[in-house]
Amino acid sequence: MSAPLIVLVGPMGSGKSTVGELLAGRLGVAFRDTDADIVAAEGREISDIFVEDGEDHFRDLERAAVRSALAEHPGVLALGGGAILDEGTRELLTGLPVAYLSMDVEEAVKRVGLNAARPLLAVNPRRQWRELMDARRPLYNEVARVVVATDDRTPEEVAQAVLDALELKDA
Repeated sequence: MSAPLIVLVGPMGSGKSTVGELLAGRLGVAFRDTDADIVAAEGREISDIFVEDGEDHFRDLERAAVRSALAEHPGVLALGGGAILDEGTRELLTGLPVAYLSMDVEEAVKRVGLNAARPLLAVNPRRQWRELMDARRPLYNEVARVVVATDDRTPEEVAQAVLDALELKDA
């Protein structure tokens, strides 16, 4: 097994993909996103999977995608916002260099607009985002080796903070 160099976790819109791409470029490794893996394998968007097949089916796909990526990908890996809900996934992350990209609700509003394309935020998005985060924050903290706040920071600043926190150097 070749574990990822960095695993990024955090809520939707926290910048996992953008920061992940920057980190991969700076470290000279490949970037992989489990949400993108699912979209590619299913041939449809995650929101469509939620609507057509339900959250449970999506979580099954996500669990398999994460397990596969953790086993195969030696570069920078971003997990979907809810991947840490699965106990087995949290166990697989034990001991890995996991960075939790955190942000507050106001930052989430600025970044994702909390729009209907996010299936878990379709009704009263601010309240739902807060409720999601109340449930997920302890899980993100449980799996994270480091926590990096993204509020009012550029993706470049966040990437540098992740490298510093994990004590990694550019390639």
